[in-house]
Amino acid sequence: MVVIPSLSLPQDELRIITGARCYEERLLFLLFTLKRPGVKVVYLSSVQVDPAIVDYYLGFLDDPGEARGRLEMISLDDPRPLPLTDKILSRPDVLARIRSAPGDVRDAWMVPFVVSESEERLSGLTGLPVYGPATALAHLGSKSGSRMVGDEAGVPLVPGFTGLRSLTEVEHAARALGRGGRLMVKLNNSYSGLGNAIVVKDDPRLTACRTSFSAAEENWATFAEKIAARGAVIEEFIEDRPLRSPSALARITPGGAYDVVATHEQVLGGPNGDVYQGCTFPASQDYRAEVGECAGRIAAVLARRGVVGLFGMDFFAVKTDGGYRTLLCEINLRIGGTTHPFGAALLTTGAVYDPGTGLLMCDGRPKYYVATDNCAVPRLRGRKPREVVELLRDRGLGFDREARTGNVLHLLGAIPEFGKLGFTSIGNSAEEAAELHRRTLRTLHPAA
Repeated sequence: MVVIPSLSLPQDELRIITGARCYEERLLFLLFTLKRPGVKVVYLSSVQVDPAIVDYYLGFLDDPGEARGRLEMISLDDPRPLPLTDKILSRPDVLARIRSAPGDVRDAWMVPFVVSESEERLSGLTGLPVYGPATALAHLGSKSGSRMVGDEAGVPLVPGFTGLRSLTEVEHAARALGRGGRLMVKLNNSYSGLGNAIVVKDDPRLTACRTSFSAAEENWATFAEKIAARGAVIEEFIEDRPLRSPSALARITPGGAYDVVATHEQVLGGPNGDVYQGCTFPASQDYRAEVGECAGRIAAVLARRGVVGLFGMDFFAVKTDGGYRTLLCEINLRIGGTTHPFGAALLTTGAVYDPGTGLLMCDGRPKYYVATDNCAVPRLRGRKPREVVELLRDRGLGFDREARTGNVLHLLGAIPEFGKLGFTSIGNSAEEAAELHRRTLRTLHPAA
């Protein structure tokens, strides 16, 4: 696998995320695949990944030294805030290393964080097929495309309108949705909920309504420009509180086979409560089966249209007199926030997903986990990743390979400058995973 963790996404939104460049480390869980003797991993990054971080991941394997011989880390030594793939394309020396690294390219794949025209160009220059959806199909993962696919799959949707290309069109659609209440305006292509705006509809002119933007420093002038450039959808705002936002992961192979591999409860935050912060596995039993069924129907539609790769789907679970009703929120045709916790849990425990129960099963026992992407601890600034790894290990909060429980850390490269990291807490019960997560947070951030 040639891993290209390039954040080829809207750069204006990425700049809002603390330590965004370090998110190139999100795919380091793929180093766990080196436990299979036939696998070689080539991992690229803008700047060098701290060798102690690489040692940490290889330490999960039976023979770290042997696995290291099948790992090639390639750093561009280029910290500029640009997508990694664009930097690679400007470097003939790096392109040559990529071409020579896999050996026989007939048995090699490029694994990107997201597929853009840059990743497709890189594929053409290296001869590596991409494990991800072609850009010609990218519209299926936009907010408008998600509603189209959901409709084709027969999955319930939040009432709304798609394909909006101007503020005037958004205002017309808002009026068509009825009087009063709150509405959600979402840019077609955005990341982690940062392209959303909640509008309290109390004036015919949308710009005169009370509005809360999920992205800091956003306003109607800047948002209108993005609507014109990317398009948008508008939907009724889900008023249920607490807001239940389950998600599902699915994969489609190059042969067109598809399956759902996990469901999660998303942990959301931010000013509007719609920015991804972390997740728990699995989704609530109240609607886990329905989320999985809806995800399977969506995956079937996407497979017929030629989509390949691992992708996520977000839903709302709305309480009704008869239980919960699942509504599609959006489809993300890329690696998402729940991908690396799932990959880390799957590969470290050796568990297998059981679609009948929606659980990860390991030697006849289920595994559960709680994950955060956003543990910010100011007192950790200036510390080295190795120190934090050792701190948690000394407190009994590392990973127990025999019990196959404990923490798997990620985003460690953001510790020295930002005091930020993420971790996935794995337990043999939901309660055990949650308690481990709480203990870890208390250890890292005593004031919390």
